[in-house]
Amino acid sequence: MFVLVEMTDTVRIPPWQFERKLNESIAEELNKKLANKVVYNVGLCICLYDITKLEDSYIFPGDGASHTKVHFRYVVFHPFLDEILIGQIKSCSQDGVHVSIGFFDDIVIPPESLQQPAKFDEAEQVWVWEYETEEGAHDLYMDIGEEIRFRVVDETFVDTSPTGPSSAEASTSTATEEVQKKEAPYTLVVTMCIDS
Repeated sequence: MFVLVEMTDTVRIPPWQFERKLNESIAEELNKKLANKVVYNVGLCICLYDITKLEDSYIFPGDGASHTKVHFRYVVFHPFLDEILIGQIKSCSQDGVHVSIGFFDDIVIPPESLQQPAKFDEAEQVWVWEYETEEGAHDLYMDIGEEIRFRVVDETFVDTSPTGPSSAEASTSTATEEVQKKEAPYTLVVTMCIDS
């Protein structure tokens, strides 16, 4: 679920932090920059694990801050495929079940990956698993807040970097273009059908 990822970055330390130890200042700046952020094709950054190498620091003309190239390892949430996790149901819709594991909410179970036969109850706004026994069928509701076990089957990274407007959009910008659906930068697609 969590992995250590080796990264390299140039860290800018402002002059008012020169009185502190260099490692402390760099650790604080790296956590400000990366903690709770998604790095494309890497995962959700959690916290700095350690600094492995510091290169020379430079002060550029016109900028009183020091710039240091840093090699470090960061703790990242990036579950491997087929990993089994436990989470809570956050919401249900026709698109499937949305699950949270506390610190990460962009987990989706599509309808075809639910335990079958399953149907969506419009009145309750929940998915129902029609469990068959010798005594007949029982409806098992997937209520919000219920703890479930699921298996990771796919992950999707979306580049959410800002882009400039195209030449056609620049001349005809309207309020409707500003209100766009916000996409999650990192989404897990999971299934409840777990072979034991």
